[in-house]
Amino acid sequence: MVPLEQTAPVLDRDSALSRVGGDLELLREIGALFLQECPPAVQELRRAVALRDAHRIERNAHSLKGSVSTFGAGAAFQAALELERQGHNRDLTQVESSLLRFESSVKLLCAELQVLIAE
Repeated sequence: MVPLEQTAPVLDRDSALSRVGGDLELLREIGALFLQECPPAVQELRRAVALRDAHRIERNAHSLKGSVSTFGAGAAFQAALELERQGHNRDLTQVESSLLRFESSVKLLCAELQVLIAE
């Protein structure tokens, strides 16, 4: 099976640019904001998973899903959606592996956003 990170774009620049009306500078600003706000949000999701708090997992994953969708980050979006559904369904049997997939895809997204911001 192909890892999730390879089946969808990490950062879909065309999609991301279309969401901000083609304004590259605005996209860079949003990317910089995401890079600041993402680590504490992911940490909160980790806490929710550690506590096995399905409601907090659902809520935090939903928020992060919206954030990564701004960048057309398909792998991160799918991983967040998976976490959100697990929380919603109160089925936490695979939540740790889902969190690892999400963190891995977000790490790749952040690396690409840093490149975008530096261009």
